[in-house]
Amino acid sequence: MRKDYFFKLTLFLIPLLGFMFISFSGGRDSAFSSSPGDSNNNCTTCHAGTATAANLSVTTDIPVTGYEFNTEYNITVTNSGGGTRNGFQVTAEKDSDNSKIGTFAAGGADTKAVNSNSRATHTSSGNSQSTWSVKWTSPSSDQGKVTFYAASISGNGNGNTGGDATFTGKSGSTPSLGVDDAKLLNFKMYPNPVGNVVKIDLPSDTREAKVQVYDYTGKLLKSENVSLLQKEVNIEELPIGMYLLKIISEDKLGVKHFIKK
Repeated sequence: MRKDYFFKLTLFLIPLLGFMFISFSGGRDSAFSSSPGDSNNNCTTCHAGTATAANLSVTTDIPVTGYEFNTEYNITVTNSGGGTRNGFQVTAEKDSDNSKIGTFAAGGADTKAVNSNSRATHTSSGNSQSTWSVKWTSPSSDQGKVTFYAASISGNGNGNTGGDATFTGKSGSTPSLGVDDAKLLNFKMYPNPVGNVVKIDLPSDTREAKVQVYDYTGKLLKSENVSLLQKEVNIEELPIGMYLLKIISEDKLGVKHFIKK
């Protein structure tokens, strides 16, 4: 009688576990990003094993100088654990209180935004890969520093939750540029992409300003003055790539990105 009970229980559990695996192959809506704001929950909530802070990287194209307000950036999660069926979840939180910051959007058919766009995860078409890219739009005002947290599963494809590996990771802390509307310097920069000369139109009440050009690592490459009379900055010496142009005039600051072609 006892053997018969366990046999029937096993027959019940096998399809149930298989159903859970198939259901979650399209990503999770719940909080499993391993972030402090998500109570450090990760893939081990459903999968066996212990999460390790290895084999997972979270990178962004936000300049080290900080994120601009209401601007879209690319967030990339890479799992190097070598699984055959993989998945992830990523979120963004303020360093000050671990509340959610910004909004996510899909980077392609392999990803999707969930939980009112506060997190992003894989879709069923994205669980056969190990790298995913999603879109993140920064907040419209200064919310302080942000950190991106992610959890990822490396599945062995055996149809159940055993034998899989869970990894966690996070990005570096990224500040905002901290420019509020009252101190924002509105200017025009063209063309973009640019060849050898960047042209700048300053507001009529700004007679002179300092122009600084940074690469995406935050390294200052060029600094010179512009005015209503001198509106051009020669960047002929810069290699092809993406750059950040910052203009400072008294207590006002303006920032734009450009591509050197």
